[in-house]
Parts: sequence; C-alpha cells; structure tokens
Amino acid sequence: MKAKRLGLVALLSVVTLAVAADPVAAQASATSELINELNGQLMYVAVPITILVEVILFYTVWKFRKSESPKPTKENRRLEITWTVATAIILLFVGVASYGVLANENVTYEGGNPIDDTDDGVVVQADAFQWGWNMTYPEHGYMSAPSGENGPRVVVPVDQPVYFMVTSQDVLHAFHAPQLGLKQDAIPGQTNTIRTVPQETGTYQGYCAEYCGVAHSNMYFTVEVVSQEEYQQFLDEQTSDDSGNSTSSSLDASPDLVAAGSA
Repeated sequence: MKAKRLGLVALLSVVTLAVAADPVAAQASATSELINELNGQLMYVAVPITILVEVILFYTVWKFRKSESPKPTKENRRLEITWTVATAIILLFVGVASYGVLANENVTYEGGNPIDDTDDGVVVQADAFQWGWNMTYPEHGYMSAPSGENGPRVVVPVDQPVYFMVTSQDVLHAFHAPQLGLKQDAIPGQTNTIRTVPQETGTYQGYCAEYCGVAHSNMYFTVEVVSQEEYQQFLDEQTSDDSGNSTSSSLDASPDLVAAGSA
C-alpha cells in the first residue's frame, strides 16, 4: 500500500512539474502572445481539477470493486458548500482572465477607421472574393500587395501596429493567419478591423477559414514580417515602380484580373 502511495505521489509530482514548466518561447505577435498566455492560465486550473477527479474516480473504483451491497450516499452539506464555492471561484477566475484578454485591442479592436484615427502603424485592406484576396495599402494610394506562389504577399514591419480591414465583395469569407493569432469574418458590405503587433520576423501563412465555394481551398495569402528598414525599402520599391502593372491597383479591381495576376 505504501508503494502505491509513493507511486501516486511521484506521478502527481511529475505532472505538476510538467505543467509548471513554462518554457520561454518567442511569440509571433502580441495577439498570439495574449491568447497563449490565457490558454496557459486555463491549463493551470484545468489540469489539477482533472487529476483530482481522476484520482477520486480510480480510488472509488478500486476501494469498492468487491462491494456487492453498496450503501446509498448520505447528504453532506459541508462537502456540497465546499465544491459550490470552489466552482464559483474557478469560474470567476476564468471569467476575469478571459475578459482581460478579450478587452485588449490586439484581440478585439473597437476603434474607428484606423486610417483616420491612428497616427502610427500600417493599414492593410483585405478584400475577399471568390476565390482570392485583394490586399491593398490604402495609406499609400491603394497600392496592391505583390502576388506570390501562395497568393498576395502582405509585407509589414516588426514591432509596429498593423491593422487589417477585412471585408468581402460577394459571400462570407474569413481572414485567418493562425500563427499570428488573427481571425476575422469577411462580410459583404461590412468592414471589420483587427489589430496586432508583429513581434517576430518571418513569413506566416494565411487563408480563408469560411467555406465559400468550389475553389475555397485556393484562397491563400502570406504575411511577411520584416525589419523597419526592409519595410521602408519595400515601400520605396513599390511606389517608384512606374509600370503600374502589378504594384498599383484600386480596391475596385476586378476579382478576375486579380485572380489571374495571382495565378
């Protein structure tokens, strides 16, 4: 019996250490950092509860495995009050922690038009259509994002606010860049804005997360996070291009032409 208890204690200790170990990992954006921190806090609550329930379950099954005439349970008000209060405390913690994340502007942006209301940051218009994306920079004369192998390539600077104004030309779509923690519905006739601050340079895959028709799986785009110097160089190259073929277009560009340019 003593050996079983020691084994149980050792198992619980290993699990606790695994949960408590919080490796410092670089987060791609302020949004993903907030979401991952919340997930970690919820894990700290969920894992001990799960372990406690499982231990009680296995203990009960083991102790009464040979009981042929079990006795009915008796009312225990102290126990009922205890788990009711404990549940209320846990729910309060989850609610407060979740609200703190949801209220952050990098998760739920409630500002106005970022073009008019912000002095810093980069604004990108993400205009979805069947079946592609028209990514433009409205602060720079609606300059179109260059198209690459995986659709439009949106270039943004690191450590600077980025606003994505998401809308749709036809049916419901969804802007989704999972590594950056970004997701927003693209609704016809409505513009929804999401905000983040990229924290790590690199290329992040994005796609449409709302089934929108036969070529839904082709609706890719990439977000390339670069240094401020590289971003300025990118702007200079785009604005100095006099050809006007692929680097300059308006929001009213035909979806067929944009799709052909992305092919």
